[in-house]
Amino acid sequence: MTLFFALLLEFIIGDPKNRCHPVAWFGRWAAWCESFLYANDWRTGVVAWSLVIILPLSLVYLGHHLFGVVFDVLLVWLSIGWKSLFEHVRAVLEASSLENAQHAISRIVSRDTASMSESDCQRAALESLAENASDSVIAPLFWFVILGPMGAAAYRMVNTLDAMWGYRNTRYEKFGYMAAKVDDIANYVPARITARLMLWVGQSAAWQDIQQQAQTHASPNAGYPEVALAFAANIQLGGDVMREGQCDARPHYGRIDARHVTVQLAKDTIIVVRNALCLGVAMIFLLEWLF
Repeated sequence: MTLFFALLLEFIIGDPKNRCHPVAWFGRWAAWCESFLYANDWRTGVVAWSLVIILPLSLVYLGHHLFGVVFDVLLVWLSIGWKSLFEHVRAVLEASSLENAQHAISRIVSRDTASMSESDCQRAALESLAENASDSVIAPLFWFVILGPMGAAAYRMVNTLDAMWGYRNTRYEKFGYMAAKVDDIANYVPARITARLMLWVGQSAAWQDIQQQAQTHASPNAGYPEVALAFAANIQLGGDVMREGQCDARPHYGRIDARHVTVQLAKDTIIVVRNALCLGVAMIFLLEWLF
């Protein structure tokens, strides 16, 4: 019942958009710790990561035991980002101008958006949708099944720290090593489950083809749902992007005869992702009923 009521809150309210959101508090806590502890060293990064995680997780553990089911429902709800995920993508697709589309996509991807075309914006939105279908929905639900509400909360903290520190740049390559690696481990199985779900509800493809293309992605996990969505919806994703003024050369994902993204195809692709997530939730409820 915890998951049912958490999902009900997610569909009715969605992700609270203010500074009082616990994830926002956690982010400010992490930034404060970084300001005191930062050093260009991976050992310091391990210490900082551990400190940032342990205190909030201890408070969550205390709340879990003091307030029971009500607290658990809120915990799982705030660990999921289902509604906001689709809202951000629709904002790109329904933008009234290229400038508005560029502004909308800049909120969800770390790319140079000023030179992006409408098609670039649409493709980037779908790639973000695929990756975050795993990060924001399937992964927290996976860890909820494995470790309960505490698992969902712990995953959200791990994923937030990766978003803050898990960059391969001069500042974070060493300090953020722990944040990036733990997130890679936490997302390994969920990313592949998400890819399978997309192939089950969309056009099927050989898993070997998904693996082959996913392994060309910079992330060990994000490539799986992105490539799977390209095959499931028969669209072309990937391709070169601009980051910090430099061209990031990437291959295209999908079938050889994959269709180029249009607004209508993008809307059809959203349905594939929605159905994949619904199938994932249905499977979780079935597992809970059986066991």
